Amino acid sequence: MHDDDGAVKGPRIFTLREAERTLPLVRRIVEDLLVEYPAWREAVARYEVLTGGARADWGETGELAAARGTVAAHADRINGYLQELEAIGCLFKGFDGGLVDFHSLRDDQPIFLCWRLGEERITHWHEIDAGAAGRQPVDETILTGESR
Repeated sequence: MHDDDGAVKGPRIFTLREAERTLPLVRRIVEDLLVEYPAWREAVARYEVLTGGARADWGETGELAAARGTVAAHADRINGYLQELEAIGCLFKGFDGGLVDFHSLRDDQPIFLCWRLGEERITHWHEIDAGAAGRQPVDETILTGESR
């Protein structure tokens, strides 16, 4: 990312409160992603079946062109959703569980606040290099945004 001066700036650092304020929108975007992704995979599989039976000397048939267009349309929608999450400042971490990470601080050290589709609130965090398998419960050392 670059700021207005062209200098590279780091990721947005969220307090727990700020990250949770984004959840209604993040939840809707992730739900849309998790509907769109299987549809894209299905469209890709159909396109591959059609291309497997196509002969190179025939050129692209109307059916094949339509299948390619369907794949591209799903991919464009997925890309749009990912860009929306990026604009919010969070990171989408997987189609399998609908994971989203938010950069934050714990004892002044960079961490990710970790949210999964289906969770009402952000209740876990993990170290930057740990991944979701290293999730730990949020505690009082997390940057909450509340004065102490």
